[in-house]
Amino acid sequence: MILLRIRTWFKVLLIGLLLTVAGIYTAYTGDWFQKKFMYPFLYQEAIYTYALEQDIDPFLVAGVIKTESKFITEARSPKGALGLMQIMPDTGRWIAEQLNHEKFMIADLTDPDINIRFGTWYLASLKKEFHDNEVLYLAAYNGGRGNVKQWMQRYGWSEDFADIKQIPFKETREYVEKVMHNKKRYQELYGR
Repeated sequence: MILLRIRTWFKVLLIGLLLTVAGIYTAYTGDWFQKKFMYPFLYQEAIYTYALEQDIDPFLVAGVIKTESKFITEARSPKGALGLMQIMPDTGRWIAEQLNHEKFMIADLTDPDINIRFGTWYLASLKKEFHDNEVLYLAAYNGGRGNVKQWMQRYGWSEDFADIKQIPFKETREYVEKVMHNKKRYQELYGR
């Protein structure tokens, strides 16, 4: 009799645990949870404005921001990159000159609108330089355009290069994979 009660109690506990796990999994994988906690899409107006202006996929820009800063405007890398799209101060100065952005100050890179404008413009310049090859221009955004050009020459990569696993810098290889994964998730969640 006691053994039967223990078995019944255990079955009820197990069923309750399974239902709880199923509920958590459903909530975690549901669109609302994913959008709210995993893939927020802040600054959509600026992202769409500058991305479309520069002929860049807005979901790619969101993927870059998610990977670079997780949408933290005051983000600062150990190497000194700033803001949502993690722009290095020297790169920021250069972009400001290209865009005729007068009175540029390094602190401007923590302004979401300026950072997204500059970062999207820079992505577009890399896109043009690397002939629309997303893998190459994302690698250049992270690892530097000079490095990517050296890799292309050293390893014989053509303009249609697509094998992310061949990127010699581990950080850059993982960066490109993360951005492309994040871009896909933003398309799935927000592109409907």
